[in-house]
Amino acid sequence: MAKLTFLKDVCKGCGLCVNACPLGLIVLEKDKINKKGHSPAGITDESKCVGCASCAMMCPDCVITVEK
Repeated sequence: MAKLTFLKDVCKGCGLCVNACPLGLIVLEKDKINKKGHSPAGITDESKCVGCASCAMMCPDCVITVEK
């Protein structure tokens, strides 16, 4: 199981990580707003993450860290 960490205050909510996740586990948290005024990315069920790091590779701001 992988552990994902998001720097939510840096995320600009571009959604590239959402599209990159092959399992559809990454979402934009519409009910939350960060300091920049954006809905940050988050994961729905971390226990299902396979740790492929596609989300982290697509993030232009290096917001996501994946640890296996």
